[in-house]
Amino acid sequence: MKRFNGITADLSDLYRLSNAESRSISPENLTGEKGKGGMAEIGEGSASHQAEHLGKGWKVNPYVNIKAHETFVLADIEGSGAIQQIWMTVTGVWRFSILRIYWDDQEMPSVEVPVGDFFCNGWNKFAQVNSLPICVNPGSAFNSYFIMPFKKRCRITLENIDNNDITLYYQINYSLMELEEEIAYFHAQFRRVNPLPYKDVFTLLDDVEGEGQYVGTYLAWGVNNNNWWGEGEIKFYLDDDQEYPTICGTGTEDYFCGSYNFEDKERHQYQTYSTPYSGLVQVTRPDGLYNSQQRFGMYRFHITDPIRFKKNIRVTIQALGWRRDFRYLPLQDDISCVTYWYQSLPVPKFPKLPDIDNLEVI
Repeated sequence: MKRFNGITADLSDLYRLSNAESRSISPENLTGEKGKGGMAEIGEGSASHQAEHLGKGWKVNPYVNIKAHETFVLADIEGSGAIQQIWMTVTGVWRFSILRIYWDDQEMPSVEVPVGDFFCNGWNKFAQVNSLPICVNPGSAFNSYFIMPFKKRCRITLENIDNNDITLYYQINYSLMELEEEIAYFHAQFRRVNPLPYKDVFTLLDDVEGEGQYVGTYLAWGVNNNNWWGEGEIKFYLDDDQEYPTICGTGTEDYFCGSYNFEDKERHQYQTYSTPYSGLVQVTRPDGLYNSQQRFGMYRFHITDPIRFKKNIRVTIQALGWRRDFRYLPLQDDISCVTYWYQSLPVPKFPKLPDIDNLEVI
């Protein structure tokens, strides 16, 4: 595995020395400064009452509260370095907390995604995820291990668009270092269509110009018909491909490294799984009352097989089921996605994020 200035996911490189300097931002050290952690005063921290009999240095400010319709700056890092890991757990409706990341003083964010969807939990219900770049652990611990380099500055925010306040615990681990080689910047984008118009394809990503590599897909798929829903092909249009793509899959479950309906053949139902590179991590089944629709959450990370582009990229997926006479049925489902990729700056123009009503899981 190629080393990145001392940062690597390969265990064989852990013994190597590096000039990188480790830093961490949390509510106990909001700036990440060296030797400045755990300094909150009693009376100022979020857990002042719990710690008042112990005093300063005893877990005085472990979390922050974000009021309704306010944006909190999680990190504002000057200089050159790389985000290595993000951990957070947040209360409230995950679709209504919007994670944004800005690189090198860009006005537009390179990441703009509801926090649950970013961590492959798009239905406001916990699903355990055991992939390499994203893991989600009990009870609601969101973790990202994507390496996110920056040359000048990194700014990370969380906006609470709900009418209720939320509580956030978080920690952002990063390194400060010089980046000598050319780098690509991490991007992630959210989209939702509900319902998908008849005979339309669902567009996961388009209007991306520049050089880079596509590294992951998360889909939250809500089914509005009976029977199997995953016959559609995913297509990657690379470097000015027009009518036909360079990469064309054979079916939805195939792209997510499953087969034949994700079916447990013994129990005749969907079987969840979570692996380093792919998974069907969530199946929400009807409960016989108000929860009437089946909903699915699945991811595919291109870690060993990044999809590289030199000029531009567009990604679509068909929504196809079956008619009773064994013809394909174009579906009109509730489909959301997060796409993850690296590319050169400037930031491509993102589509406008849906408003709260069109983000809501209904």
